[in-house]
Amino acid sequence: MREQSGSDHPESDGSGRSYPVRLGFLPESHAIPDPERPGRRRAGSRTAAPYGDDRVEVHDCPAVDLDQFDPGGLDLLSAGFDTVDLSALEPLQQVCARVLAAGRIDDEDATAVRSALLGAVLPTGHGPDLEVLYLADEGFIMRTAGPNGLQLVGPRSVGMNGHGQATSVHVDQDVEGTPLAQLMDGRAPSLFVHESPDGSCRDAGMLLVNLWIPLRQVVQPLVLADGRTVDRRRHQLRYGLPTGSFLDRDEDQVVNDIYTLLHDPGQRWYLRSELDHRRGLVFNTLSTPHGAGVLPGEDVAERCYLTLEAAELAVAEGDPGRLEEVVRETSSVQPPRGTTPSLLRAITVMLDLLQQAGSDAAGVCGGGAAAWTAAAQAARSTVVRSSLELRMVVSARSEVPA
Repeated sequence: MREQSGSDHPESDGSGRSYPVRLGFLPESHAIPDPERPGRRRAGSRTAAPYGDDRVEVHDCPAVDLDQFDPGGLDLLSAGFDTVDLSALEPLQQVCARVLAAGRIDDEDATAVRSALLGAVLPTGHGPDLEVLYLADEGFIMRTAGPNGLQLVGPRSVGMNGHGQATSVHVDQDVEGTPLAQLMDGRAPSLFVHESPDGSCRDAGMLLVNLWIPLRQVVQPLVLADGRTVDRRRHQLRYGLPTGSFLDRDEDQVVNDIYTLLHDPGQRWYLRSELDHRRGLVFNTLSTPHGAGVLPGEDVAERCYLTLEAAELAVAEGDPGRLEEVVRETSSVQPPRGTTPSLLRAITVMLDLLQQAGSDAAGVCGGGAAAWTAAAQAARSTVVRSSLELRMVVSARSEVPA
């Protein structure tokens, strides 16, 4: 079952700089000695995968919203993550807009994204520019999630589509584990910049990174840890992630070696609340703990989403009485305090539409049905998090040739 911890920081700091985001962690009780690495610990067999919804310990962690307050000093080489400016890649922007409208990505779209990125030099927010050297064949997916962890995809993904949000914090790859050990003959620890429980490399020429492109991210933001605040030997534990359900791999590579994380109050977390596909997040695949966070107010967004969905059905059936009954359940709901500006705007629009339906049910079910339904569907879509994720090898460039 999902274990709820005490709320470490139950309130926003009131300044808009920091929000208590709900993150899932490995319970301490699931940590066991690592038989392959004496002196280390790993996640035990009872541990849930980072995309399961049970056997997770939940903490409210203060996360700085870098779109409201950016202290600087956080870049890919120091903290393990940064933003990248994608706005100049017009073919990429066109694909992202098309995928967002369709709600799914196909092979043609994926090929266009890869073509736009390969060889590109991506400006970052604080660190050196990144030159894209290689894009991995696997790991290109689209994620979809509703507010407050509301599941909007099925239990199994289909190719690049149908992937839900991560439910617990993790690091995507053990630099010494499967499949890198097989693919690179054990050379990955000396070729890629990384920090791990077993060692580090800070002067390599390349980084293996994830590029996370938010198509829309009002809820369930990607939350990342400053790697310098993580005690990797104590809190970062190896975990074998089965990949047979979503990746086609050789038999010796079907279990992917990743890391889960134990919670500690000393960890520092960051998010960006105002992202779209003009800016992406890039983070070190081998080092950076990350996960989807639940923002304050997402419970209100979920309630509004579900009520609007039920109201749309009543309008489609032309039933004003049923419409009044449905929207009455949210008549006393108020916009939440202490949440991000983008989520507050989205909830306010949904509440206004519900108020309109309650005050003029006959009109909304009659001549105004098409316009109200279109507005309701658009409002609900704003609180659906959609993102593209892919893995690539980059080099950090301090100067870009003229």
